[in-house]
Amino acid sequence: MATVLVTGGTGLIGKHLCKHLKNAGYDVAILSQVRYNKSEFPVFYWNWKNQEIDEIALKTSDFIIHLAGANIAGQRWSPERKQLIQDSRIKSSDFLHQKIKELNLSPEAFISASAVGYYGMVTSKDIFKESHKASEDFLGKTCSEWEKAASNVYDPRIRTVQIRTGIVLTAKDGALGKMTLPVKLGAGSPLGTGKQWMPWIHIQDLCEIYLHAMENRKITGAFNAVAPEGQTNSSFTKAIAKSLGKKVWLPHVPSFVLKFMFGEMAQIFLTGSHVSSQKIQDRGFQFSFPTLKKSLQDLITL
Repeated sequence: MATVLVTGGTGLIGKHLCKHLKNAGYDVAILSQVRYNKSEFPVFYWNWKNQEIDEIALKTSDFIIHLAGANIAGQRWSPERKQLIQDSRIKSSDFLHQKIKELNLSPEAFISASAVGYYGMVTSKDIFKESHKASEDFLGKTCSEWEKAASNVYDPRIRTVQIRTGIVLTAKDGALGKMTLPVKLGAGSPLGTGKQWMPWIHIQDLCEIYLHAMENRKITGAFNAVAPEGQTNSSFTKAIAKSLGKKVWLPHVPSFVLKFMFGEMAQIFLTGSHVSSQKIQDRGFQFSFPTLKKSLQDLITL
């Protein structure tokens, strides 16, 4: 039975993915920066800042899935926070590859998270595909360097994949919970113009994409992990309201309010790209939740 090592395995996506992989028949282990982290899966310690890692974790793994990274929307973007967002992705990837080379290992695949932020904090008429260039803004540069670090494998035998993930919808916590609560309270409202795209994906489909990337040897390079159906912030908010039997009656939240509250980080709420999922579908992947309506029916409880 193959073993999958997951960094960031105790995070929102990681918890779902580890269980999904286990149910698919894989042994799963986690790399954690917290010693003696309680988990249903074996936990190995690492600290990319201090260049520390339990080497047994790497030596016994057939696949490595790298999800670790500081939460982009977790705190206001101070210079220090922006540096941590970058370092926790780029330097951690560099460290993992350094150890793989040092130990002369060749796992079957190194699959790294990335984000649709690769295309930048922009709203346009373009539908972004994997062939588009990275944006020159903060998120675009971060994702570009992140992907370069994740694919910087010294051994050509190691297949590398980068999963450019959209807004992940889960039943608890995460973005959907934050959007649902104000609607339940009768205070739901689109942000800014409401015309910005919100590339999204159901957590089950995201986990399946990682599994598909593991098991399909023809998959290499970058893939967008977003549902086929495009939604704007306005249509997304209205869909949540409809699923809850509520109405959106408040005016849009003005852009200046969000900019005052969040500074530069407000752009991740006020802008958004329309992103294509065609490439992963062309590689044989089928979405279980291709529409927002179906996803909300599955995830939202009244």
